[in-house]
Amino acid sequence: MNPLQAALLRLYLPFAARSEGQDDPGEAIRLIDADGRVRAMVVELAQQAGWDGVAALWQGVQHDLDLPAPAVAVSGVDGYQLWFSLAEPVPLAQALAFLASLRQRYLGAMAPKHIRMKPQAHDSAAQVQYVRRVPAVQAESGHWSAFVAPGLAGLFADEPWLDQPPSPDAQAKLLSGLKSIQSAEFLLAQQRLRPADAPDARAAASVAAGTAPEARDPKRFLLAVMNDPATDMPLRIEAAKALLPYFERAFHG
Repeated sequence: MNPLQAALLRLYLPFAARSEGQDDPGEAIRLIDADGRVRAMVVELAQQAGWDGVAALWQGVQHDLDLPAPAVAVSGVDGYQLWFSLAEPVPLAQALAFLASLRQRYLGAMAPKHIRMKPQAHDSAAQVQYVRRVPAVQAESGHWSAFVAPGLAGLFADEPWLDQPPSPDAQAKLLSGLKSIQSAEFLLAQQRLRPADAPDARAAASVAAGTAPEARDPKRFLLAVMNDPATDMPLRIEAAKALLPYFERAFHG
């Protein structure tokens, strides 16, 4: 397994790929595992959005939601991509809700035809479950997709592609500094993305502002989410799962 394959496996491939010894995602990466869970999500914005439109989302998830930076890629055809990695897979419905919330918060002014999100709620299994691997040559354009440094992404606004295959080692280096979104971070981001009039919005706002005790203590935050009857049950279940390591350490000493 080369460094680029290892980086893709660490960040984006379903966990089953590890147990199966998969070291090459082939032409596409499967986003939904056999249990209907998701650990990688991709937001693709057409060239018309420009880098400024993409940067607003890239910066917003970090500054507003305190999430690790997603990877930035050029599609090799007509736009940019942001790749999100989850440390633990979540149900498809939860992933779709997160993507929809990002779209509403940061991309509301953008024409829907310029936005593509994966996975999707669509009847076609291939469109729902797969995203093209990066880097790869694109048959329709003859150009290459590639991960790019955020500081240089604006240079690709007119031509969101590479004419030549990128160096695998350079691609691996770009991915090496990226982190997956931890369960507690993902839950908190979902809370922050809720409308202000949602039942648990006030509690989420206090956590986000740092005024609640849970703000700097992931364990207390997860306990609060798990025990909050106003929080949607899928989020409470995910909080309980994220708490398991804490209780296992306590049990085993």
